Order: sequence, then structure tokens, then C-alpha cells
Amino acid sequence: MKSYKYLTGITAFFAVILIVSNIASSKLTSFFGLTLDAGTILFPLTYIFGDILTEVYGYNVSRKVIWIGFGSSLLASLVFIAVSALPPSPEWGNQGAYETILGLTPRIVIASLSAYLVGEFANSMIMAKIKVKMAGKKLWVRTISSTLVGQLLDSTIFVVVAFIGIFPTPLILILIASNYIFKVGIEIVLTPVTYKVVGFLKKNEMIDTYDTNTNWNPFRI
Repeated sequence: MKSYKYLTGITAFFAVILIVSNIASSKLTSFFGLTLDAGTILFPLTYIFGDILTEVYGYNVSRKVIWIGFGSSLLASLVFIAVSALPPSPEWGNQGAYETILGLTPRIVIASLSAYLVGEFANSMIMAKIKVKMAGKKLWVRTISSTLVGQLLDSTIFVVVAFIGIFPTPLILILIASNYIFKVGIEIVLTPVTYKVVGFLKKNEMIDTYDTNTNWNPFRI
């Protein structure tokens, strides 16, 4: 793969945002009247990065970055679970606090990673295909359209898999709706920033990829 000046930094930042947002998701918060897991405040940035990666570098590069993010998040989750299972030192009285924040259950890990993969790949595929159909015009149409689908899948899968049977159905529906509205809202508000970053990268990387003959298999690395 061709070497790009900014791709490594974007990939690293993408993975960090994903891991941090998963940790922050252990807290429920109320934000502008919406009930959210706190990771939702940061997580929408991964979709903006996904839009930028697909728009500039294409689906093939975006696919690699999505899997790097998946591997990073899985490793972090497994480490947190393993450390939580270790017997605490008698002098350390914070085991309960650690388990509350970082003691992830396999159910939460499965919910988070499955929602991430489905949502991110749906976002990237839709973004790339609309770009070809519209001959690269109206970036805002594909960024918002892809996010509408990707975030709906992500929010629904995560909340249902993570909390069904734990929270009452009305709260689950509120969580899905609140997460979805907030995430899509962030995408719309930050659209001018997306335009700026995309323009900068296309100019400085000297690339503008169109996925006209692309293998869409998400498992093809």
C-alpha cells in the first residue's frame, strides 16, 4: 500500500478514540435532556474519521483501519477483564471501583465489538458507493446518509445486546433513540469540519479515491 503522510496518525487517533469511548460507556449520563452512555459523547468521532478515510483513501484503506480499531479495542477489553479477575492486594481497597468502571463483562465486549463492526462497515460501504453514484459531488449527502444507517445499526445492536433483560424495554428504547439522535446530530454539526479535513488531505496526500472496482468483502484484509 502506498505510503501516506497522515494515514498513520489518523489510524492511531481512531483507535484511541474507540478505546476511550468504550471505557466511558460504563457511565450513563443525561446530556441536553437525552439519556446516553457517556462514551457516546466521543464515539461519533469514529464515524467522522470513517467518512474521511473512505472519502480520501477509499474503502480498502478504511477496511484495514476498521480492523485495526477492532483489534485494539478487543485487546484492551481482554486486558481489562483479565486484570479484574486477578486477586487484589490486601492493601488495595479499590477492587469494587475498578470492576465498576473497567470490569467489562463478555456481554458488553460482544455488544460493543459487534455493533462497531456492523456500523462502521455499513457506513464505509454506503459512503463509497454514493460517492461513485454522485461522481464525487455533494460530500454532505454521503456523510450524513452513511451515518444515518451506520449509527442506527450501531446504536441498536449495542444497546439491545448489552442491556436486554437488564434494563426495562422503555429505557432500552430511550437509550437507542437518544444515542442515535445525538450521534447523527454530531455528524451534522461537524460537517464543515469534515469538509475542511477532507480538502486538506486530498490536497496534501494528492489522492481522491473512487471505489469503482472494489471487493466489498469486509473480511478481505
